[in-house]
Amino acid sequence: MPTSTYVALATTTLGASATDVTFSSIPASYRDLILVIEGNGTTGGDRLHTMYFNGDFTNANYDNVRIYATSGGFGSDTTNSPRIGNIHASTRIMCQVGIYDYSATDKFKTFIARADMAGDRLFADANSWNNTGAITSITVRPDAGSSYASGMTFSLYGIEA
Repeated sequence: MPTSTYVALATTTLGASATDVTFSSIPASYRDLILVIEGNGTTGGDRLHTMYFNGDFTNANYDNVRIYATSGGFGSDTTNSPRIGNIHASTRIMCQVGIYDYSATDKFKTFIARADMAGDRLFADANSWNNTGAITSITVRPDAGSSYASGMTFSLYGIEA
């Protein structure tokens, strides 16, 4: 079996706070995509961290199931928000999202996120985008009222199968 190879497609490091980050004109020449995110939000308290495709910001087109663990316990829930973890101003996050068969046009898209907040909280989010269109752009954004802090890094990789 051949070994998969990560190919760096784009990296964005914020020079100022931002309410979203978009990767556009994503080539359709890879099997899967990996997005790696590291940094802080600008607002205290946990805020949802979400990801949308091709400018489709309609939560009704997404499904999510989450499992999580915190210092206070663990649990699970479901929603239509395409969650990929949480962000917080005082706690650094590390998030990795796998986006599978992103250029296929015969199936809905699935993406799975693993995120931690400096060892205090762990999240695993399984998502689907209920659309058969090939993914050509990705927008990542925090909940309304929050933003990404200066210095936050977003790196997108294509996976050669």
